[in-house]
Amino acid sequence: MDKQMMEKNAQLGQILSDMGKVMVAFSGGVDSAFLLKRAKEELGDQVMAVVVASELFRDEEFTDAVELAEEMGVKVYKTEMKELENPAIVANNPDSWYHSKKMLYDHLQSLAEEFDYPHVLDGMIMDDLDDFRPGLKARTEAGVRSVLQEAKMYKEDVRTLAKQYDVPVWNKPASCSLASRIPYGTKLDQTKINQVNEAEIFLAKLGFNPARVRHHGDVARIEVVPEMMDKFMKHHEEIHEKVTSLGFSYVSLDLKGYRTGSMNEVLSEDSKVVELKTAGA
Repeated sequence: MDKQMMEKNAQLGQILSDMGKVMVAFSGGVDSAFLLKRAKEELGDQVMAVVVASELFRDEEFTDAVELAEEMGVKVYKTEMKELENPAIVANNPDSWYHSKKMLYDHLQSLAEEFDYPHVLDGMIMDDLDDFRPGLKARTEAGVRSVLQEAKMYKEDVRTLAKQYDVPVWNKPASCSLASRIPYGTKLDQTKINQVNEAEIFLAKLGFNPARVRHHGDVARIEVVPEMMDKFMKHHEEIHEKVTSLGFSYVSLDLKGYRTGSMNEVLSEDSKVVELKTAGA
C-alpha cells in the first residue's frame, strides 16, 4: 500500500471513529462492503447495515448483501422500497434518479431516527462525481454522509484496500438499478425490468459478466467487454433465441462495448442542468 493510500485509510478511520455510531446503506458492492468492514473495525457493535429490497434490483443482490453483512458480524436490518409506486420514478426522466435516491435517503433517515443512529452513511466514492449523479443532491438534502468521498477515495483505492482487508467482494463488478437499462423518457414497468433482468442473468450464465442489456422497445442492445465479443458471436444463436423469447424482436451487439452510464451519453450538459432544476436544484 502506498503512502497516500495509507493516509486516506487513516483519515477514513478517524472520520468513522469520531462518529461513534453509524448506520450504513449496504448494497453488497465493493464500496459499501469496504465501508462496512472499516466501520465495524472502528466502532464494533455500534454499526448497523441496512439492506433495501426494490423492484429495480435483483432479488439475489438483496439476499447476497444480507448474507455478506451477517458474515461480517454486523447487525442487519432488512427493509424494502416500492419505487414503481412513485410516479416521478416511473416517468424515468433524468431527474428520476433524484427521486429514487430521495426515497432511499428519506427512508434511511427515518430508520436512523427510529433506531437512534446519529449518522447515516453511503458508499459513494470520488469516481461518482465524474458522471451525471442527481442523487448527490438528494444525499446532501437528507444529511447522509459519503465518508469514502470525504477521505478522497477512488475505486482503485477501495478495491486495493478491500482486498487487503479480505473483503470477499473486492473485485465484484459494479451493479446498478435495472432502470439504468431503459432510455430516459420511456416509462418504467415491471415487464421491462423483468426483460432486462432475465436477459442479463442468462448472459451471466454464459460467462458474460459484466454485461448490460439496454432496452430500446423491441430492440435489445447488449454491451459486453470488447475481449468477449468473439465469444458472444459464437453464442449468437442461443443468445438471440433466449432474448427474443423474452419479448424483444431484435438483438444487437454494441460495438463500443460494456461501459457504465451509457444511457447518459445522449444527455447534453444543458439538459442535465434543466432536469436538475426541475428536481429543485
